[in-house]
Amino acid sequence: MENDKIRVGITQGDINGVGYEVILKTFENPVMLELCTPIIYGSPKVAAYHRKALNLSSNFSIINSASEANEGRLSVVNCTDDEVKVEFAKADPEAGKAALAALEKAIEEYKEGLIDVIVTAPINKHTIQSEEFAFPGHTEYIEQRLGEGAKALMILMKDDFRVALVTGHIPVSQIASTITKELIENKLEIFNRSLKQDFGIGAPRIAVLSLNPHAGDEGLLGTEEQEIIIPAIREMAAKGVHCFGPYPADGFMGSGNFTHFDGVLAMYHDQGLAPFKSLAMDEGVNYTAGLPVVRTSPAHGTAYDIAGKGMASEDSFRQAVYVAIDVFRNRQREKAARANPLRKQYYEKRDDSDKLKLDSVEEDL
Repeated sequence: MENDKIRVGITQGDINGVGYEVILKTFENPVMLELCTPIIYGSPKVAAYHRKALNLSSNFSIINSASEANEGRLSVVNCTDDEVKVEFAKADPEAGKAALAALEKAIEEYKEGLIDVIVTAPINKHTIQSEEFAFPGHTEYIEQRLGEGAKALMILMKDDFRVALVTGHIPVSQIASTITKELIENKLEIFNRSLKQDFGIGAPRIAVLSLNPHAGDEGLLGTEEQEIIIPAIREMAAKGVHCFGPYPADGFMGSGNFTHFDGVLAMYHDQGLAPFKSLAMDEGVNYTAGLPVVRTSPAHGTAYDIAGKGMASEDSFRQAVYVAIDVFRNRQREKAARANPLRKQYYEKRDDSDKLKLDSVEEDL
């Protein structure tokens, strides 16, 4: 039911960063517990350590599974039997191991239907690497584990400002060779579908950024715009996707042109995320579009420089929870609408007046 509280699975992330701080600060506010049922996947001992060290007031219950979670309470599922030592600001392989154990448990319980959405606290992408996790980040790992063959699209967003990426966590030296007409079309298709399904926008407008300076200056500074990007835009526009560009990336954000679009598709990671984080870092949210699972995270990382100091803002994490709830509800509404479509309505010319017919085609025949 739509009115049921959504069960939000939260992974602890790197225990030496600001993950627990922003999680516990978010749920100090009792209003948050009225919006959802939050379940942290991590360690009750570690959560208690952070709470005491940072002098926070969040209370939580210790449970074995999300099936035991009660509404109106923050709960913690213990995901490891190992004693994990918290050392703020330290990049520790043991912390990476604990982060992965929490993520795997959340994915397992999501598959069992025990949680509805996943919100991930920041990880250290280096310390989490192992035989089980050989990915550039959360997005690629979750795509493999829960994608069911679908491809993910990283969207950084704040309110109506949404930036998606054609290429994600790859070296700069590989960007130009990775970008193809087919890849851009695929990302535009996912972006367009997500804007409709996940954000309820009927006819979304998408701006596409160029790869080269000044959009290539008609081939003087590069031919990718003429040979790859423009043909992709034209083909998707012919299919009904309202996409425009390519726009030179340097002036697009500063001029405020992004405000005229529902989404912006950047060619590579820093091209899209550098201006986004300059404009919307504090409340920005990383949303993984294109997958069956609804997954969000705060736009910031582990923030080792302020870990353990009580200085981390929970605004981005709180917004990540809000977005996960909103997207899940939007998908439920769309699913219900598709399951119960309106009967076909049409006009039939009779005499000299139009008469609205509400009967089904079968009955009319």
